[in-house]
Amino acid sequence: MEPYNSTGTLEFILLGLSEDPELQFILFALFLLIYLLTVLGNVLIILAISCDSHLHSPMYFFLYNLSLADMGFSSTTIPKMLINLHAHNRSITYAECLTQVSFFILFGCMDSILLAVMAYDRWVAICHPLHYQVILNPCRCRYLVVMSFCISLIDSQVHCFMVSQLTFCTNIKIPHFFCDVPELVKLACSNTTINDIVMFLLSIITGFLPASGIFYSYYKITSSIFRVPSLLGKYKAFSTCGSHLSVVCLFYGTGIGVYLSSTVSSSSKESMVASVMYTMVVPMMNPFIYSLRNRDIKKALWKIVCKIT
Repeated sequence: MEPYNSTGTLEFILLGLSEDPELQFILFALFLLIYLLTVLGNVLIILAISCDSHLHSPMYFFLYNLSLADMGFSSTTIPKMLINLHAHNRSITYAECLTQVSFFILFGCMDSILLAVMAYDRWVAICHPLHYQVILNPCRCRYLVVMSFCISLIDSQVHCFMVSQLTFCTNIKIPHFFCDVPELVKLACSNTTINDIVMFLLSIITGFLPASGIFYSYYKITSSIFRVPSLLGKYKAFSTCGSHLSVVCLFYGTGIGVYLSSTVSSSSKESMVASVMYTMVVPMMNPFIYSLRNRDIKKALWKIVCKIT
């Protein structure tokens, strides 16, 4: 095919999960439910933390921002997919695609870095409890969140710029339900060597380094817990990390699943199913994991319910 340089009129076709009209209706209802639960769950977490003064601590400040990032992460892909399923129109313009790439990377990267920051918070709380309020003072907490946002913004803009430099052909069909960067690189007519190198380096910075920070934090936490003499003390110390550890395993587990399915399997369907777990199910599950395993959040949510009723 001839290279297509007029990006102003270029459109992509998102093939989605299925072309069956009956199945599309089921998918629309399912993903609408997932999106509503995601928004509702994260909004409740945000309200609970905002309204209860007992939750104005570093751990909940980071959870507040994680909930915002999760809502943004889901809102980047699901609404467009719902519109396409409802209108039976699978097209997305070049500008919309770049915008989706930018916000998807922004919020996905922010999730990854915030989870590392929250692991650091748990490390300080368990290993240095007497200095917790001094080390994680309000100013430093705000700095960590701003730093997370700035790194994520730079990452997203670099990805966006690299995609904008690619040359595409007419009638590009993307075997996915959103503009996934690896799929766009595969479909480009131009040389993508530089893109592959830059993407690999960025994945190390925004993926491997936060994961390494989380691993190191939990190594220190585990070492500290094993030095606690009583079994009850060990349980209490580790229970404060249970929710965060569950979210980390879910986030990175599904993320690794997406990567492996796209590299090992030649089937785009398997990759899309893994992406559904990563982009939709994980943001939906996070608030439920924190609310079900955390007494303080449950108390704050109950207070909100009592005020409404």
